[in-house]
Amino acid sequence: MTPDSALDATDRCSAKRTRHRVDFFCNAPEAKSVTLCGDFNEWDPTATPMRRMPDNRWMVSMELNHGHHEYVFMVDGRPVLDPRANGTVPHERYGRVSLVAVS
Repeated sequence: MTPDSALDATDRCSAKRTRHRVDFFCNAPEAKSVTLCGDFNEWDPTATPMRRMPDNRWMVSMELNHGHHEYVFMVDGRPVLDPRANGTVPHERYGRVSLVAVS
């Protein structure tokens, strides 16, 4: 097998990092601000602001890699779990966080 054909075989058999759009919604009609905080933005509570929709829900779209991602909504600076998440997991900083599976 030549080096070129080895690369071809690896490309055919390897899992490539694919990104998928994920829409996050938070129902917090009384909130002044909502952000999305998770492993995809290094848990920075200011990195991903959400926008208020006409129905008073908050929304943001993210391009996430395939796999499981942990996150919380920061509603007026307080962490809030997503009731529509795929589950929750323990987290050192926030106690529990939401889980989303991306495939």
